[in-house]
Amino acid sequence: MNILQLVSQGDGVTQTVALLLLVMSISSWVVILWKAWLLQRAGGDVARSTAAFWQAASIDDANQKVQAFDREALVLPLILATKREVSGTLAAAGDRSQQLTRRLRDALHGVLKKLQFGQVLLATVGATAPFVGLLGTVWGIYHALISIANSGQVTVDKISGPVGEALIMTAAGLAVAIPAVLAYNVLGRAIGRIEADLEGFARDLRELLAGQHGIKQPGIDQSSGVGPDTSESAKA
Repeated sequence: MNILQLVSQGDGVTQTVALLLLVMSISSWVVILWKAWLLQRAGGDVARSTAAFWQAASIDDANQKVQAFDREALVLPLILATKREVSGTLAAAGDRSQQLTRRLRDALHGVLKKLQFGQVLLATVGATAPFVGLLGTVWGIYHALISIANSGQVTVDKISGPVGEALIMTAAGLAVAIPAVLAYNVLGRAIGRIEADLEGFARDLRELLAGQHGIKQPGIDQSSGVGPDTSESAKA
């Protein structure tokens, strides 16, 4: 007997548990296949897009070149975030350095949110599916024992059949959870690599534009990358 037979032959609780496991399995596999395809494209696109950017002659030229490679729109939002805000607004308040930091941070958060989409579902399925299956097992064994008690006869066939059907729920829960957990870890590593590339590009982009506009990095010694010199000789 499989999980589909349990859906058609079980009582209300058994059918609910079986359908829930079925929905969790389908949704997790849809996310797994979609994210594997997305991350495979995204990893290559980010590498090609950043390479095209640094080979461009200007920001506008880079914007056009990157559009040909950035199919998932992961690098373009960072480039577009470098444009100046409309004057007279709070977004344009402060110096150029603060504006760049804020806009690049917001754009990076939006891109990372796109990459992280679906990870919560995989984590939830991986954490809860075994317990959902265990609930179905406990409920099935309870009904099997009630049926045996009402019949007044205890034989191997009366025990093995209902108990075996109930244990299918536990196996189904594990079958749903294990792929979700494995995919969460594997895809999480791929996301981490792409995130590191995007964060590095955003940092380099900010330093490039800050240098073009003569923006001084606050609290950082440009030659050594450490904080400002507060020694007595520096104050003299």
